[in-house]
Amino acid sequence: MPKKYRVHEFRISMTRDGQRLEQYLNNLEGDVVAVIPNVTPFPATFVNFVLIVEKTRPQLG
Repeated sequence: MPKKYRVHEFRISMTRDGQRLEQYLNNLEGDVVAVIPNVTPFPATFVNFVLIVEKTRPQLG
C-alpha cells in the first residue's frame, strides 16, 4: 500500500504563535514527518511560515 503525504502551510510569528502551532499539530489526524521553516534573509532574519509534512493514515474499506 503506497504511503500518502499532505503538506500544510502554516503562517506564523515565531515570537507569538508557539501555542497555536502546538494546537494545530495536535489536531492533525496523521503523523507529522517534518516541520520546515521558511527563513527570510532580508531585511532581518525571521520565519514567516512553516511547511508541515503529514503522513496520512490509510483509508479502510
